[in-house]
Amino acid sequence: MKAGEKHYKCINSKTGYAIYYHSLSSRLSNEEVKAELEKIRTRVAIQNGIYLGTIYWEEMKQDAELTQ
Repeated sequence: MKAGEKHYKCINSKTGYAIYYHSLSSRLSNEEVKAELEKIRTRVAIQNGIYLGTIYWEEMKQDAELTQ
C-alpha cells in the first residue's frame, strides 16, 4: 500500500466477497471521497449486474505489525 493513500474495497453484502479495490489520495476531503466512491460503486454495480443497494465500501486498514 502506498503512503498518502487510503485504500477501499467494494463488498457484495449478499456474498460477503470483495468485488473491487480502489485507492484515493488521503488529501481529499470526506465529501470528495464519498462522491468518488459512490461513482465507482455505481459503475461496479452496472458492470457486474448487481443491485446497487447490495454493495458497499469498506476502508482497508493496515495491520499495526506491517507499519512498524
